[in-house]
Amino acid sequence: GSPISAEERRLRDKKHLDDITAARLPPLHHSPAKLLPIEESIAIQIQQKEAYEEMQAKLAAQKLAERLNVKMLRFEPEGEASMQYREVRDED
Repeated sequence: GSPISAEERRLRDKKHLDDITAARLPPLHHSPAKLLPIEESIAIQIQQKEAYEEMQAKLAAQKLAERLNVKMLRFEPEGEASMQYREVRDED
């Protein structure tokens, strides 16, 4: 047989796949995997672990507050009352 180009082979394989199945691969939304140096990989894993633990702590605090019926309100020692007191009005 005559040698065929890579493009022709790809088209032939695609047509063959179309003939045997209607299944389609989902579109690739992310770039393909790439190799990282071990140091960068470790740094990323540590960063992800810290973010995960922080999220877990926030969730645990939220669940504990819900169980104990504790309402977390913003505390402003100098709230609106003091702001009204400080408001300057011209009496003219």
